Amino acid sequence: MKRPPWVARATAPLAATGLAAAGVLIAAYLTATRLAGDLPACGPLVGCEQVATSAYSDVFGIPVAAFGLGFSLVVLAAVVAWWRTGSRRAILAAYALGLMGLVVVAYLTYLELFVIHAICAWCVAYAATVALGWGVTALALRR
Repeated sequence: MKRPPWVARATAPLAATGLAAAGVLIAAYLTATRLAGDLPACGPLVGCEQVATSAYSDVFGIPVAAFGLGFSLVVLAAVVAWWRTGSRRAILAAYALGLMGLVVVAYLTYLELFVIHAICAWCVAYAATVALGWGVTALALRR
C-alpha cells in the first residue's frame, strides 16, 4: 500500500519532535528563571541579562517565554500526533503553527537586534528550534 505524500518517513517526525521538545525545554528554563526572579545563565556570552531585563520581556505581566512554552507544547502535541498517526491534519497544524511561530520569533529577533541592542543565546536557540521545526514540516509536506 502506497503511503500518502505527507506521511514522512520516521526521520522527519522524529526531527520535528526533537526540535519541539528542545523548544519546550528552552522556554521552560527561561520561564522558570523569569518567574523565580533570576537571570538566565549566559556563560561566556553576554546579552541574556539585558534581554531578560528589557521592557519587552513581559507581555501583560506574563513572561514572553511562557508564551513560547505554551506554543512549543502545542507544536509538540501536533508533531507527536503526526508521528503516531500520519495524520495530514496534524502535520498541517504543525506547519501552520510553525509559520506563525516564525513571524513571532522574527519580531522578537528584530527587537533584540535593533531595539534592545543585545542578543540572548537562549532566544536564538529557541528561534532556531521554531525555524528548523517549521522547515522540517514544510519539507515533509512537499513529499
